[in-house]
Amino acid sequence: MPLFSRPDGDLVHGEAPVRRIMPYLMRGRNESCVYQESIYRIAAARMWLKAYNRAHHPRATLFHLVAYAVAVTLEARPRLNRFVSGGRIYQRRGVSFSFVAKKEFTEDGEDATVKLAAAEGESFQDFSRRLSTQVDEARERERAVDQEVALVMRLPGPLVRLLMALARGLDHWNLYPGFMIRDDPMYASIFLANLGSVGVSDVYHHLYEYGTVSIFGAVSAPRRAAFATRDGVAVEEALSVRWTFDERIDDAFSCARSLVLVQKILEDPGRWLGPPEGTPTWRGAEAEVRAS
Repeated sequence: MPLFSRPDGDLVHGEAPVRRIMPYLMRGRNESCVYQESIYRIAAARMWLKAYNRAHHPRATLFHLVAYAVAVTLEARPRLNRFVSGGRIYQRRGVSFSFVAKKEFTEDGEDATVKLAAAEGESFQDFSRRLSTQVDEARERERAVDQEVALVMRLPGPLVRLLMALARGLDHWNLYPGFMIRDDPMYASIFLANLGSVGVSDVYHHLYEYGTVSIFGAVSAPRRAAFATRDGVAVEEALSVRWTFDERIDDAFSCARSLVLVQKILEDPGRWLGPPEGTPTWRGAEAEVRAS
């Protein structure tokens, strides 16, 4: 049992011994990585988003829909919303995700890492609006986390290493302050990278040893792909997302069932979220029954 509780998670009890020992057998996240590529048919999502954008403002993108699908999946499948710290498994309090927003689409344009908390039961419209607002703010003004990093990087290299070692040590013993964790993008349920928007596709990304992010999703650029059907082969517009999981947090069966929910939403948002002209919202328990 840990001596102190964490501000961002609760210790998981009742896990099988083989799962409890995993953080001691595989001490780092990158030693524990499992990789999975998912390819989604997105023709229906394109049409749905086109109709949504005619009825709502600000405009939503395919990345917004991916992020929303991931957020509601983590709410529906809380076992996937866990992390390992100090050799112990914790259930995260709330769903949050981080992503990088390019301030300018140039080679010299700076990156801003954004962290967004997902509200349980939130509509796609509200979620998309908050995401757009966060991106606009990150591009227009320097945020507190950027100022803190800039301040630290004014110090000599050895002192920076010492501060990072101190932060890791405090986190290991659950003594890292909650106000430091709250806005830190490395303390999130998942990190999503919209790599397709900058012309990069088919990438598996590593996990970060610093922080508690247990899942990374690399979103490629949409392209044509072949799908096997009962009548032969159909070529359709598709989206590839390459996932990196920390296998210590959950088993393969549970992860696979969770990815099915993401697929349901991305391939048929009208069925699982409702008409795009209204207030599309994840249908919760009703959708869960249909997906099982």
